[in-house]
Amino acid sequence: MTAGSSTSRRTVLTALLAGAVSVPLLGASPASSASVPALELPSPTGPRPVGRRTLHLVDRHRKDPWVPTARGRELMVSVSYPARSSDGAPAAYMTESEAQRLLELKGLAGVVPTATVAGTRTHARPAAPAAAGRFPLVLLSPGFSVPRTTLTSLAEDLASRGYVVAAVDHAYESVGTEFPGGRVPPCVACDRVGVDVDEATVVRGRAADLSFVIDELTDRRSAGALARVIDPGRIGAAGHSIGGAAALATMAADRRVRAGVNLDGGFFVPDAGHRIGRRPFMMVGAEAIHGPGNTAGDWAATYDRLHGWKRWLTVAGAGHFSFTDIPWLAEQLGLADPEVPLPGERGWYITRDYVGAFFDLHLRDIPQPLLHGPTPSHPEVVFQRP
Repeated sequence: MTAGSSTSRRTVLTALLAGAVSVPLLGASPASSASVPALELPSPTGPRPVGRRTLHLVDRHRKDPWVPTARGRELMVSVSYPARSSDGAPAAYMTESEAQRLLELKGLAGVVPTATVAGTRTHARPAAPAAAGRFPLVLLSPGFSVPRTTLTSLAEDLASRGYVVAAVDHAYESVGTEFPGGRVPPCVACDRVGVDVDEATVVRGRAADLSFVIDELTDRRSAGALARVIDPGRIGAAGHSIGGAAALATMAADRRVRAGVNLDGGFFVPDAGHRIGRRPFMMVGAEAIHGPGNTAGDWAATYDRLHGWKRWLTVAGAGHFSFTDIPWLAEQLGLADPEVPLPGERGWYITRDYVGAFFDLHLRDIPQPLLHGPTPSHPEVVFQRP
């Protein structure tokens, strides 16, 4: 492969894994701070207040796959959990350096003020005392090159409904994740995947990361009070894009993970779906990307390898990022993507309802008619190969 074709492949790969902002957004006019509205995430639907702790975890027993000279494998983890009260100021959505890099990735630097994105109002309270009880744990892994913050709405909603939710950033795989001391490591993986390593390297590395997070969060010596509210017998995993592939790979490698969800991601590992036994798994994706007519995808083959409870759902009009915070926030800014017919608000409701129903069924044993088949309340959702 020539240097030119390597560069081209890397560019296309990054666009496919991370998504690409459409041309009309790239042509948007710069906005002054005064003309940009304050942003707010959707309100959680559960009855419980939400607390949040941010953890810097380092696995000293593993080399980082992207920077072997690093001192172990570093992760940043936002843990959202049911809290005793909603007193105090809400947690920050992201830092300004993280927001700046996310805007650059989406082609919106200079169009949207960094402070506007960083100042997005969340609904979690930093370090709030955890509620009494023991709750299921759900791990979340974001898409390639984007930070864990893009799954904040999902994390907060699940926490308000009685889950501990750990959203994980994987070092050197995001364009904008701030580590202690203000460090923002470069996305080394962005330059190597598709050149000298393949996507499966990302998937398997993330699976090891998520298992390590389970180790840390369920160890009272490491997590303290958080470990006391986690039920280690009820653990699930979900992710967006390549993070969804990591959810399934984690189940294959770690039997503690009882259920998983892939939000619009390919699987990349040739034997994806093997070794999870009859544990439940759900695939939810954009119709145009992951419908059965896309014979180049790997969803059909993976679905056939699943032998337990399973669903393959596609959403009409959805885009790759419809399952994250990004369209919700973009529409508040007047930057809706004309190539994605599904409104950001509607994409959020669908994501919330189906992911919440899945984990309520499989981690809390609460019956969920929504998962039985098509419903008039969610006409965009198609059940494939029921």
